[in-house]
Amino acid sequence: MLSSALLVMLVFIAAATDATQRRIYNWTTYPGILAGLGLAVVGALWSWISPESAESWQPLIGWLPLSDALAGFLICGGLMVICFVFFPVGGGDVKLLTMIGSLAGLEMGLKVLLWTLIFGGCVGLTVLIWRIGAVTLVKRTGQLLVGVLTLGTVLSPPSEEQEKLKSPIFLGPCAAAALCVAPWFR
Repeated sequence: MLSSALLVMLVFIAAATDATQRRIYNWTTYPGILAGLGLAVVGALWSWISPESAESWQPLIGWLPLSDALAGFLICGGLMVICFVFFPVGGGDVKLLTMIGSLAGLEMGLKVLLWTLIFGGCVGLTVLIWRIGAVTLVKRTGQLLVGVLTLGTVLSPPSEEQEKLKSPIFLGPCAAAALCVAPWFR
């Protein structure tokens, strides 16, 4: 399918630029969003004008129903905007997963979003253990819990550890891995 090939190509380009340059460029995501929504509109119009012809071309082009493309765009994009507001997620990550929702549809878009966040969390935890150490991490977690339970407040880690915690998590490569894994799960 043309739309699936476009999705894979754009996600892997975004993963490469995110891993090497720490950026997901608009020239990767905006055309993908427009292509997903545009193909859905063209497919809907084509199906309305000539249903037999559209039915024969749909497997090759691979457009989604307009409702599925719009739902994927809005819900995946909306969830990522919420993540952007509450967590240190970049704007390129938001646009990347919005693009995936518009090209893959709501169900697959949500699967890829979930797996992206799972992989991102695993990468983040691995980086955290690597930089701070497992023993220090368990110790600080215990101190945090004791502070919350006894004092009712959150204790901050020392400033030198805070700097180690400020490493970015690259969701582009995580999204590429999720795009490979998500179709295998129901």
